[in-house]
Amino acid sequence: MTTLSATEARRLALVAQGFDSSPRGTVTAEHLADTIARLGVLQLDSVNVFERSHYLPMFSRLGAYDTALLDHMLLDPRVPATHIEYWAHEAAFIPVESWPLWQWRMLESRERNLRPDSWLAQHRKLADELLTRLHSEGPATFSQLEGKRDQRRGSWWDWSDVKLALEYLFEDGVITAIGRTNFQRIYAPVADVIPHHLLDAAVDKPVARRALVLDAVRALGIGVLSDIADYYRFKVAPTKVALHELLDAGAIQRVTVDGWTHRCESLDAYVVSGAVVPTKAPKVSTILTPFDPITWNRPRASRVFGFEYKIEIYTPAAKRVYGYYSLPILMDETLVGRIDLKADRKNRTLIVKSAHWEPTRPSDAADRLSVVVRRAAAWRGLENISVDDWGDAAAELRRIF
Repeated sequence: MTTLSATEARRLALVAQGFDSSPRGTVTAEHLADTIARLGVLQLDSVNVFERSHYLPMFSRLGAYDTALLDHMLLDPRVPATHIEYWAHEAAFIPVESWPLWQWRMLESRERNLRPDSWLAQHRKLADELLTRLHSEGPATFSQLEGKRDQRRGSWWDWSDVKLALEYLFEDGVITAIGRTNFQRIYAPVADVIPHHLLDAAVDKPVARRALVLDAVRALGIGVLSDIADYYRFKVAPTKVALHELLDAGAIQRVTVDGWTHRCESLDAYVVSGAVVPTKAPKVSTILTPFDPITWNRPRASRVFGFEYKIEIYTPAAKRVYGYYSLPILMDETLVGRIDLKADRKNRTLIVKSAHWEPTRPSDAADRLSVVVRRAAAWRGLENISVDDWGDAAAELRRIF
């Protein structure tokens, strides 16, 4: 069995995630689509202190780009769907071509919701009416479907019931989101959105799961069982079965990595067959969203990058160590710190609320981080930069700005 160094594993992970492919010149819609395809999934999050999470993986890998291009691709209900939202990992965008690979999960959800004791079965009248309205009236948000308070008809027409019914229908694959407005999903019947050749191409569960597990290995570059299961939020046991089937088929290889151990025993890791280990680290200086595949799995971030990470949104302000929504800082093949950014859009100012270094960083880290901050400000149309006095990296930035 091949044994890789920890450095080789990091490089495999970063190259697989697209940190070696920043384009020269203007970022195009094709670049954005290729990046989403490389990731397999683009996670959503509602926090908008600096920028919403789904915009950041593109910036991290491609540099500054026109977010209107991504909005047009993902959120514009007037254009045919090339990407669609579903519970892949968490709420996330996936390429519409992968829809058949998820229909088994939707079918399982529908079967659960047919049980007489399920919430949806007990609120079928509401669900059916919502679906009828979407068919007859066209796409709508939750707020539009809820109606004004004085227009609700009966006790069952409660907003929480409407929201729940829509979410169950969404999970069942009966309705989908053709975009968002003010971060609310715009719901529509699946049959009105997904091309019929994809709706009719459902893949058997074992085959679909193998395909998605293989895609997770490809997207991760290298991962242990728990990493691979987490990528699309699968349970460990069926993921293990799929990995063994992929090994038997020769689609993946089992390797070990120096230092990747559990209870003093080496962990099995997996790479796609024929994977080429990069000889050099990608040359990159950037920030990541907390929901980037590099860092969304906290145990993996610790194992691969030695980076202990959490966001402190739900930590009382007085107890925060690093900041409200600190973003990991990537330089080459190392996560060197974290920075908490806030966009003061009214005053066109990017505020560095805090910035902290990890023990290991390059000697020119402060200068490189200042370039990243300037690039981030320009990307979001912010003319000024202000640095608060919290953290050792912030102290260095204050001397620069």
